Amino acid sequence: MQRAEELSSPSGTALFFCGAFFYLLFSTAWASALQEKQLFNSDWEYLQDERLSPPSLDAAGATDVTLPHTWNATDTVDAQPGYRRGAGWYSKRFRIAENLPTGTRHKLYFEGANQKAQVYLNGREIGEHIGGYLGFTVELTEHLQPDADNLVQVRVSNEYDRNLIPSQKADFFIHGGLTRDVWLQQLPAEHIQSVTITTPNVSRESAQTKVQITLDKSSAARTSGKAARLQLTLLDPAGKTVSSSETEIDGEQGEAELPPLQQPQLWSPDSPALYTLVTELQDTDGKTLHQHRERFGYRWFEMRPNQGFFVNGKRVLIRGTHRHEEHAGIGAAMSNDQHRADMLQMKRMGANFVRLAHYPQDPEIYRAADELGLILWDELPWCRGGMGGEEWKENTERLLRQQIAQNFNHPSIAFWSLGNEIYWEEDFPGGGDDAVVLPYLKHLNKVAKELDPQRMTTIRKYYPGAEVVDAFSPSVWAGWYGGAYGQYEAALEDAMGKYPAFLHMEYGGSSHRGRHTETPIDKNGIPDAQVSVTEAMNQAVVKSVAKDSDWNENYMVNLFDWHLSVSEGTEHFAGNAQWAFKDFGTPLRPENPVPYINQKGLVDRAGNPKDAYYVFASYWADTPFCWIESHTWTVRFGPESGRPVKVYCNTDSAELFLNGKSLGKKKRKPGQFPAHGLVWQVPFKEGENQLRAVGRNAAGKQIAEDGYDLTYHLGEPDKTEKVVLNAIRTASGDYLITAEARDKQGRRAINFSERAYFSVLNGGGELVENQGTYSGSSSIEMANGLATIQFKPGNRPAVVEFRTQNIKGAYIELPAARSH
Repeated sequence: MQRAEELSSPSGTALFFCGAFFYLLFSTAWASALQEKQLFNSDWEYLQDERLSPPSLDAAGATDVTLPHTWNATDTVDAQPGYRRGAGWYSKRFRIAENLPTGTRHKLYFEGANQKAQVYLNGREIGEHIGGYLGFTVELTEHLQPDADNLVQVRVSNEYDRNLIPSQKADFFIHGGLTRDVWLQQLPAEHIQSVTITTPNVSRESAQTKVQITLDKSSAARTSGKAARLQLTLLDPAGKTVSSSETEIDGEQGEAELPPLQQPQLWSPDSPALYTLVTELQDTDGKTLHQHRERFGYRWFEMRPNQGFFVNGKRVLIRGTHRHEEHAGIGAAMSNDQHRADMLQMKRMGANFVRLAHYPQDPEIYRAADELGLILWDELPWCRGGMGGEEWKENTERLLRQQIAQNFNHPSIAFWSLGNEIYWEEDFPGGGDDAVVLPYLKHLNKVAKELDPQRMTTIRKYYPGAEVVDAFSPSVWAGWYGGAYGQYEAALEDAMGKYPAFLHMEYGGSSHRGRHTETPIDKNGIPDAQVSVTEAMNQAVVKSVAKDSDWNENYMVNLFDWHLSVSEGTEHFAGNAQWAFKDFGTPLRPENPVPYINQKGLVDRAGNPKDAYYVFASYWADTPFCWIESHTWTVRFGPESGRPVKVYCNTDSAELFLNGKSLGKKKRKPGQFPAHGLVWQVPFKEGENQLRAVGRNAAGKQIAEDGYDLTYHLGEPDKTEKVVLNAIRTASGDYLITAEARDKQGRRAINFSERAYFSVLNGGGELVENQGTYSGSSSIEMANGLATIQFKPGNRPAVVEFRTQNIKGAYIELPAARSH
């Protein structure tokens, strides 16, 4: 059996990216009609089966699937505890094109198989890969049937294995399956396997470029003793040739250095300039046998002690967030468009930094970061569990080496993270002890620095490792897991004093969309809470906002507003990254308002913004906007004097209108808490009210606006009398069902927050559930007296039931689906 190759990129890869689309480039001299890399995602058959040997095609229970695919698309967030950790088989019949050039070789490149994969061709095992989140290549050539159908089969398993990172105790799901793209490569007998580009000396005046090339030679080429001839051409960001040089390689690996580049266009978050190196393998007559293209950038990153983070010699404040690789309804099996949409949404918010939590992610993420100018923290999946034995250490080091090799050329990567909370909840007896963890961490740091001396190593929340790596993040969760958000400035000053190369990864808290209060916890926190802002491993023994509050959105808006006002104004601070951009699934939080969902996202699991998203945009975004807090706060109670209203804008000034009447103009004062000073006392009238905000530039021209309607009631909310269901038909033909708690006067009972349960009584359709979203969860806590669920009608009328612990039942009848 052949072990799968662990390559820096797919052999023969030749991709140009333009927006969200890509174009295949063909090798001009070697079989110009041959498509050397093509998607291999369609027409797979999936069989959920634990067997160890390949099943027959069309086996009982098999289903047709298109990759990417995971068998954990919805079971992670359903009502049943746990999720499937096991094996599945992927099978595909295919035929190789006829009339290919003599000596053509065929390979499959898997962008990821989570977490273990064994690959079979025509019943013979030809390769394996251990470890999810990274790509691998398997050669098909030797066992292909050239003029007949071929059958490729892949056994993938995500079953529990404590010798493989991340730990079972990590706060995210480990989705099983072929969760990323698969490519069929058709290559000449001798071809370029990988090109690694280093830029050891870069300045604004000049740049040095070194290249390491690995060839994959046929056995005849290896024994011939002839040197391989290579042509190297450097293209600038506009595609213009900058330099051209030749070199020869004796054997399968070689190095070259390009002529010094004068006045390089530097890559940065504001100007992500990308160069392209074209490497051509030629015969003795100069004929191109194979061509390889690799994009990269010239830049340099620094953490200057007690001065902050620098890009190309200029201080840059890290304005960051985090990303997990999953989406509502599909888990980790995201398309490239969905990956890129996440990155675009972060960039539009104004972020310049993304920590990839807690594992290497899809290749599209790195391409998007390169193009958009998003600095990356790329993290080894050593997340909790402590250290294991020899098998664990071998797996972990191999994955680090593969991760660095695979992602090396991406200019967006500034940090190689060696792990997160690595000592927590040890999986092996004694595996969390510093005496064993620290020496191994030092070893991994040495490996990373040997493989890549230019980039910085990092780690989060392993304090003995602070002096090992180049940059360090302790645990600071002011106002959530400990302390109050008013302590954030003091916490930063303390950390900056302890750690010369300090940056702050992870802060924030959870918010249940649509849940609001007129009296959120203030900057002083809650009485008798844990004083320390460091997250305690055992939350059961501490009192905190995380554990002892209702997760309303108003509090999170204020917490983020305060954090940003501090971080944006703290001298010499490197910057921070909010946790996390998007709600994501976790096995560790079954009793959250949305079960099994970590609700710390600025957007929900489907990418819809929550209130806190607009706080960040008001500090960071370039596109003018205004947003009134809050579009989901549509029923309020209070005195005749009204209630305060905050407006988050990035414009020079704003004006607020109530029912068409101006309440005055205010000049935005950046960083003033709250809302940059854009707060109005609004004298709402009883009943329906309309709010409208207008944002203006320095010249007084209107450049942004926002508005919505709300209902205001004088006095205090009353107790719940009943729950009423209604439904509206959506453009897709489904229904959006809303459950509304009402008091005896028929007003919304905004204090009702019990857990709601939706079900279909008669099989006349189905709920769109197990999505982990606010309208895709059949079990969800009410938010200000509301809960929603989507319903897909069937071929006969249906009855949908609503229940809580104390509401014994509310019902709605819905018609059958419309016939066409």
